[in-house]
Amino acid sequence: QVQLVESGGGLVHPGGSLRLSCAASGTAFGFTVMGWYRQTPGKQRELVASVTSGGPTVYARSVKGRFTISRDNAKNTVHLEMNSLQPEDTAVYYCNARNPLGSGSWRDYWGQGTQVTVSS
Repeated sequence: QVQLVESGGGLVHPGGSLRLSCAASGTAFGFTVMGWYRQTPGKQRELVASVTSGGPTVYARSVKGRFTISRDNAKNTVHLEMNSLQPEDTAVYYCNARNPLGSGSWRDYWGQGTQVTVSS
């Protein structure tokens, strides 16, 4: 059974930095895409950043230039370096890993979420 375990959330002042990490276990295979989503109360979960096994990355416009995603395929880990954090970055951050099933559908796996709070 695949499990994703996140770490690294917490409370930080505006302008500060945090590093989120996610480790996947329960599979001998990798994931085509790994990434981070975030969600605030009353809003839909949104993509923050993702990275494919081959390296290409995607970032939400709101975090481009401030956040950096990286992954270690051999270890099935993904990290999110977050700099210049702002109060609007406050959310629960979820690790995601996915593999294609064909015909445009995907098998998604999710972590339990880690709280990031940016406040003075």
